Amino acid sequence: MKIEWKRLIICLLLPLGVGLVSALLTRGGMETFETLQQPPLSPPGWLFPVVWTILYLLMGLASYLMSTSDASPGEKFTAWSVYAAQLFFNFFWSIWFFGLKLYTFSFLWLLVLWALILLNVILFYRIRKAAGYLLIPYLAWVSFAGYLNLAIAILN
Repeated sequence: MKIEWKRLIICLLLPLGVGLVSALLTRGGMETFETLQQPPLSPPGWLFPVVWTILYLLMGLASYLMSTSDASPGEKFTAWSVYAAQLFFNFFWSIWFFGLKLYTFSFLWLLVLWALILLNVILFYRIRKAAGYLLIPYLAWVSFAGYLNLAIAILN
């Protein structure tokens, strides 16, 4: 399979851009996060940008694999729609949690994000198995983030 470099770069830059803008809008949020009462298993603050960068790259690669498949335009449109919706929820979760410190609301928002990611995994998998598999670490990390978010809402 020939790599469509322009499409691949766009697919990689889209989630990275969403993450970058969200991080810029919530600058200083990690400092506040580290002052909160933390639940067991809370990772060090430096780990979050590393993990999110990897996850955004996996999302971009998954979207590229899906977009270059020979699935029908309707299947691709549905998959793109859910992908865009989960990126939207991903973007605003950081603002609710880090920017506005709405921990309980953020947890509820995260539940919707988790459901969208699960649906995204299923849709991408149906179109191209590898694309679905690439989103599983994202679903796992958001599951862990849900634990952290809920615990922080309870503890703080």
